[in-house]
Amino acid sequence: MCGVVGIVGSSPVNLPLYNSLQVLQHRGQDAAGIVTVDEDDNFHQRKANGMVTEVFQQRHMLRLKGNIGIGHSRYPTAGSSSAAEAQPFYVNSPYGIALAHNGNLINSKELKEKCKKAHRHVNTQSDSEILLNILAWKISNIEHDVPTEDDIFNAVSGVYEEIRGGYAVVSLVLGVGLIAFRDPCGIRPMVLGSKTTEDGKVEYMVASESVALDVSGFKLERDVKPGECLLITKEGKLFSKICAKTPTLQSCIFEYVYFARPDSIIDGASVYATRVRMGTKLAQQIQNEHKDLKIDVVIPIPDTSVDIAVQIARTLGVPYRQGFVKNRYIGRTFIMPGQKQRKKSVRNKLNPIPAEFLGKNVLLVDDSIVRGTTSLQIVQMAREAGAKQVFFASASPEICYPNIYGIDMPTSKELIAYGRSNEEICKEIAADALIYQKLEDLEASVTEENPELTKFETSIFTGKYVVPPADDYFDNIEKQRSDDAKADKAWKDSSDADELDIFNI
Repeated sequence: MCGVVGIVGSSPVNLPLYNSLQVLQHRGQDAAGIVTVDEDDNFHQRKANGMVTEVFQQRHMLRLKGNIGIGHSRYPTAGSSSAAEAQPFYVNSPYGIALAHNGNLINSKELKEKCKKAHRHVNTQSDSEILLNILAWKISNIEHDVPTEDDIFNAVSGVYEEIRGGYAVVSLVLGVGLIAFRDPCGIRPMVLGSKTTEDGKVEYMVASESVALDVSGFKLERDVKPGECLLITKEGKLFSKICAKTPTLQSCIFEYVYFARPDSIIDGASVYATRVRMGTKLAQQIQNEHKDLKIDVVIPIPDTSVDIAVQIARTLGVPYRQGFVKNRYIGRTFIMPGQKQRKKSVRNKLNPIPAEFLGKNVLLVDDSIVRGTTSLQIVQMAREAGAKQVFFASASPEICYPNIYGIDMPTSKELIAYGRSNEEICKEIAADALIYQKLEDLEASVTEENPELTKFETSIFTGKYVVPPADDYFDNIEKQRSDDAKADKAWKDSSDADELDIFNI
C-alpha cells in the first residue's frame, strides 16, 4: 500500500506535495519521493528511503521547482526495500515520463517480458517501473510531436489492455501535463480535488485519500471512477474518459477497516462513519451471541480501532478507556518487514496503564488479526497489567488469504486464521474469548454510508479474487513475501547506499 499525489497548479507545488505526503505517511513509511516540472519542461526529483520529514530537507525543497508535480510515499509489496526502488520512476523516452503507483500488478512477470520485446529496459524488481515502461511503450506509438488528449486516452486504453491488478497511477508527461488513472475495479482509491486561486485560475489535485486534498486547501470534487483516466494539461485544462472495458466498482474493504485515515472519504463513504457502524454491529453481535461475557471496560488497540471501540462501549453501556499509551514515533507494526521486528516493535509501541486493567474483565478491540503476533503480545500485556479476563474483538472477519492488490499480507501459512477454528485462534492469542466481525456486517457498515457501494474486494476473507491471478502466482508471492524471504531481502538491501538523491534529471 502506498500514497500517491499529483498537482497541476499556477504556483510552486513543492510545498503542497510535501504537506500531502505527510498526511499520507500512514500508507507507506519505507520511502518517499517528489518529481516536479519547471517552466522549461525540465524534471526535478528527490527520492530516498525514510519518512517524509527525513527525505526532504530545505535544500531539496528549493530544487523542486515548478507548478506541476507528483509525489509518493512507499511501502514495498513487490520488489525490495532498496532505495533504488523509491518512487517516482523516470524514463526519458518518449517525451520524458515520470510515474508513481499505488497497488500491485499481478501479471508483472508477463509484462516484463513484453517490455523486453518492446526494447524497454526494466532496472529493478518494482512492478511500478514495469508499469512506467508499459505506459511509455504505448505513448511511443503516438505520431504527433505534441500528443492530444485523444492520443493520451488511446495510450492509456492500451495500458489497461496489458496490465492486471489493483492500481492508482499518477504520471507526468513532459509537454503534456499530468495523467492519473485507476484500475477497472476501483480496488485502489483515488480522488480528484480542485481550488480556485485569487486571480480566478483553477488548480487540480489527485490523491489516494481526500485528507491529502484538505491539507493543501483543495475541495473534494469526486472519486476517480474505476477505469477512468484524467488528463490535466500543463495549462490547467481537465479532460477525462473511461478507458477500460467493462469497469465495475469493487472497493477494497480493508481500506475502511485499517489503511485509510478516519478523516478521509473514499468512494463517497466517510471512513470514520463506517468505523462507527462497525462498532455498532460488533456490539450487537456481542449482545446477541455472547451474553455470558461480563465486560467491565472496553479498551482499543490504538489508533485505527479507537472509533470502533468507542461505539462498542456506547452500545453495550460499559465504560470506554484508553488503556494503552502509544509511542507516536513507532511505525505501523502491520507493515514492518519480519516477525522479529514486529515482535520487538509492539512492546516499544504500546505501554499499558495498569489502573485501567487491574481486576477487570477487559474487552480489547483491534481493527484486524493478521499473523496473531501482535494480538498475543497485547493480551499478555493486559494480563501483566492485572486484567482478570481478556476478551478480544476484531473489526474485520478472519483473514485467511493473502492480498494481491497492494497490501503486503503474508502467505496463507503465516496467517493465524488460516485452517484454524475460532477456539484455536483464541487459544493461540491467549484470550478468554474471541469475537470476529461478520463479513455481511462489515459490508453493511460501508453500504449504509453509501448505498451505491454494493460490491467489495474481500479476497483476504473469502479467497475469491475479483481479478484472478495466474495459477503459479501464489507460489511466486510466497517466495517474495514470507518472513524468510523478507529477511533475505533485507540482508541484500543493507549493502545499498543509505539514500538515492536524484534531484535534477
